[in-house]
Amino acid sequence: MIELPVVSKGTSNGDSDKRVKKPDWLRVKLPIGEEYKKVRKLVDNYKLHTICESGNCPNMGECWGAGTATFMILGNVCTRSCSFCAVATGRPPEYDEEEPKRVAEAIKLMGVKHAVITSVNRDELKDRGAEIWYETVVEVKKLSPETTIETLIPDVKGNWDALYRMIDAGQEVVSHNMETVERLYRRVRPQAKYNRSLEQTKLTKEYGKRTKSGIMLGLGETADEVYKAMDDLVAHGLDILTLGQYLQPTKMHIEVAEFIHPDKFEHYKEEGLKRGLKYVESGPLVRSSYHAERHVNV
Repeated sequence: MIELPVVSKGTSNGDSDKRVKKPDWLRVKLPIGEEYKKVRKLVDNYKLHTICESGNCPNMGECWGAGTATFMILGNVCTRSCSFCAVATGRPPEYDEEEPKRVAEAIKLMGVKHAVITSVNRDELKDRGAEIWYETVVEVKKLSPETTIETLIPDVKGNWDALYRMIDAGQEVVSHNMETVERLYRRVRPQAKYNRSLEQTKLTKEYGKRTKSGIMLGLGETADEVYKAMDDLVAHGLDILTLGQYLQPTKMHIEVAEFIHPDKFEHYKEEGLKRGLKYVESGPLVRSSYHAERHVNV
């Protein structure tokens, strides 16, 4: 096994003379195998974007080797500039109106039983890309009616009409990531608001959807802050939570403050379940869509 090429120098206070050594539990296998190659070819042939690649996901080998992937619609350039994210930021090009059909065709060819779809933020669009979201889910259901779908949607900046359009297409799970605890929001998600994301989760739950969110650990948060985030999410109707280790994509991104031990991840899982969450996926290499098929019916 080898380590992924992730830079993790310094601490979250910017002291580059201090080194945070990456532990042995953050090692993964290179992506190889026939199923991985098959998915690689489909993604290339259909000119699709995946968060697996754009987000430097450490589980790409495992998931692609199992014939699954998380598709990223509405391009691969984001209007946000979050300090943790490896996705390119800037002015996105025009979106592709044929993308929903291409995504649906690829999912059908892959034969996946559970598909995860996400997107970049498209704040420059009046509907935040909601119509493409709606059409993508509809097209997937049309070609693969037995496939269950999780949509990992962005912050709609309080455009609740856009939210309702995004989640009205028949997907089984709607996810929106909090990403971090309230105190760190301004630094980690400068264009987002903690309470607004909570409200988005609440409205999604009230709409009748199974709700999901994710938080990165190792950014300098305290245990009490993690517990508060859990309590806030439960109070706003969250069903499913993922907890994973933050890994610094490049030297330009926010630094890792701490590598959280697997035992602590297990403790957070137990705490989350005690506090009312229906399902918690917690571990150093856990990402938003990791093992997503396991909690589609919780």
